[in-house]
Amino acid sequence: MIFNQAMIDELNLILKFPVDSMLQGIKVHHDAEPDTVAACKRLFDKGIIDQQDGGYLTDLGRDLIEHAKILQFALRHQ
Repeated sequence: MIFNQAMIDELNLILKFPVDSMLQGIKVHHDAEPDTVAACKRLFDKGIIDQQDGGYLTDLGRDLIEHAKILQFALRHQ
């Protein structure tokens, strides 16, 4: 399976979460890009974030952001 656009939108949103502190999250406002709002809701529905409009990463979300950062690093460098 390849990454479809919805998955890419979700990965991009996960990568926007701060990783320095578990006490920091993000807020996706209702007037944000529709793809971002939809990605945020999907991440919530999957249990990756704790609020429909962002909030904090769950334990699963913290695991995924580590993997996303590794994937981002690997694909950025040759």
